[in-house]
Amino acid sequence: MNVFTNKNGVGDVLFVQLTTERPEQTAIECKGDVTLIKSVEDGKAVAFNIFNATQYVGNHADGSIELTPKLVEKIQGALAKNEVTLELDVDFSPKFVVGHVVSKEKHPNADKLNICTVNVGTETLQIVCGAANVESDQKVVVAKVGAVMPSGMIIRDAELRGVPSSGMICSAKELELPDAPAEKGILVLAADAEIGSAFIN
Repeated sequence: MNVFTNKNGVGDVLFVQLTTERPEQTAIECKGDVTLIKSVEDGKAVAFNIFNATQYVGNHADGSIELTPKLVEKIQGALAKNEVTLELDVDFSPKFVVGHVVSKEKHPNADKLNICTVNVGTETLQIVCGAANVESDQKVVVAKVGAVMPSGMIIRDAELRGVPSSGMICSAKELELPDAPAEKGILVLAADAEIGSAFIN
């Protein structure tokens, strides 16, 4: 689940994204201050907007809002007040974590891409990476599926030149770290960085 606001652009509205999947067709259902966006195929809610959001969740700066149990409780309360029956199932685990590149092999259909197997502690991910400096046995920053990059881009499961990829190995520039080098390439962490721990810039 991802939560955003953009008061300067659209007003006092909270945007809540429940899944990174994109259904082919959606339908809208309005109840009070809540607008539900549902998949036509299975009727499940994929997102919703809460209007007059400040009165339900308080003030927040524009952009992506950090998910906390308290915020989710307020959002759940806003749904109840508007008679929306939807139980929020929220994953509070960190979306930017330290990963260990277990292996790297050339992409069969792209000269500049590599297929990396990356251990992120709780699971092992296959990530297609285009950075020239990625190597096996590196400690790196992984943006897991559902992560919101500083640019606003949401990380989704993808397929790059026919190969599935779940997550992204990040550069310092993509993470908008201060003093990020101008040259392209992923951020390589110290060898003793703890696999699976949250990366905090």
